[in-house]
This record gives sequence, C-alpha cells and structure tokens, in this order.
Amino acid sequence: MKWTPKRLKYVLNLYPPYLGAGIRVTHIGDDWQEIHVAMKLRWYNRNMVGTHFGGSLYAMAEPHLMLMLLQLLGKDYVVWDKSAAIEFVKPGKGTVRSVVKITDQELLAIKANTIDGSRYLPEFNLEVIDEREELVARIKKTVYVRKKPV
Repeated sequence: MKWTPKRLKYVLNLYPPYLGAGIRVTHIGDDWQEIHVAMKLRWYNRNMVGTHFGGSLYAMAEPHLMLMLLQLLGKDYVVWDKSAAIEFVKPGKGTVRSVVKITDQELLAIKANTIDGSRYLPEFNLEVIDEREELVARIKKTVYVRKKPV
C-alpha cells in the first residue's frame, strides 16, 4: 500500500491508542516534513488531578519522526525509534498541541552521516504547548537511521 499524508492521517486518527487518549493528527504536510498533533482534555483522558496524563503527552510525539523519516528516506534506509525523554514543565490543561518537524538541514545531515552504511542517531527536540502558547512538556527523541547495504 502506498502511503499518502491524507491516508496516514486517517489511519493514525483511528489508531486505538490515539482514540483512547483523545489524540488527533490535524495536519501532515504534503512533503512529509511536518505533522501537527492535538489533544483536548476530556473526562476519559484526564488523571486524578484533572490534567493530561504524562504518557498521553508523550504519545503525541511517539511514532511521527520514524514514520516521517521512512517516507522521506525511502526503502533504502532502516529507521527505528531509539530512545526518548520527556520533561514535564507544567500541568497540561485544555487543548495541548505539538508540531513535529524535520528540516531540510536535518535530512541532509542524516543522508551525509549514513552514506557509507554507518548508523546515525539524530536527536529531535519537540515541545507540547497549551492554548495560551505556554510550554507544557519538552520531548527529546533519538532515532536510529542506517542505510541498508546494497
């Protein structure tokens, strides 16, 4: 099956962990370099103190970099999530959102560092912000990328 941004957005919005957490993918760029994700605070996704679960905040970023890189790099590359860390800055209330981006410069660095088949572990820093544009959480993701042997 050939993935298009529209098809992936549709599938991700039906993905059971996203449905259960109330996470919505609101935009995937036609060039695969940007994904927007939002999550409203609902009765079914709040914790005991009435704010967003930390795991749900992290889930907003979880698969996107890997999925984007798979599309951007193609079948000649192995791409896996390697590690992640999240720093909770303030309680998440209301609607929170995140923009996941891969720049042209980051993509060129990945290609340059894997051209000989070496593994490369690029790091990406993401933010989750609230309706007042205030920082709720910082997420640091490391992705494993390697060019497949010919």
